[in-house]
Amino acid sequence: MSRRSGILEFAVLGLLRESPMHGYELRKRLNTSLGVFRAFSYGTLYPCLKTLVANGWLIEETGNTTEDALTAPLAGRRAKIVYRLTAEGKEHFEQLLSQTGPDAYEDETFAARFAFFGQTSRDVRMRVLEGRRSRLEERLEKMSASLARTRERLDDYTLELQRHGMESVEREVRWLNELIASERAGRDLKGPATGEPASRDTTSGASGDLPRPGGDPRPDSPDDTAT
Repeated sequence: MSRRSGILEFAVLGLLRESPMHGYELRKRLNTSLGVFRAFSYGTLYPCLKTLVANGWLIEETGNTTEDALTAPLAGRRAKIVYRLTAEGKEHFEQLLSQTGPDAYEDETFAARFAFFGQTSRDVRMRVLEGRRSRLEERLEKMSASLARTRERLDDYTLELQRHGMESVEREVRWLNELIASERAGRDLKGPATGEPASRDTTSGASGDLPRPGGDPRPDSPDDTAT
């Protein structure tokens, strides 16, 4: 399995853990909620869904409301297929959430993992955030050393592009520092489905919003992620 396929399966399981969805609704959520999936098609999603069904992690159902069952025959159309997470699928997703290896720190994987931090325990969130920060600090060192070696051979535009790349990484490191500090202080984002704290630390009793890059507060459960 490719890394991108693994990320897609993880994201599909995570979204379906919130609620069952039609394929169209699921694709919309993947596009709007997870930027890493903005440029993928049904030709990518449906093979993934079939694989998850074959593994026993999802089941297919015909419609999820009485209206679906009644209107489809009247309109001469097939009822929509709804995908629902099984108990085995939920257990598998929780196992994936608990993983904190190096793959969790990569650019696309980290974005998907962060999108489901509301369903992730605090200790796992901390390990992923700290691992991501270490990975970016290593990247900064390499970028800085490379720039020092090649500065004299670069034209102004290429040099400016190199600086822009370094500044982007530096901004993310500062953002991660803020997130880690918030986690240590016992502050959580609110969960997307229930509005309750993602994983309240019962020893601290504190809750609140985590910072966004640039220091802006993150809105609670944005409406544009709803279907």
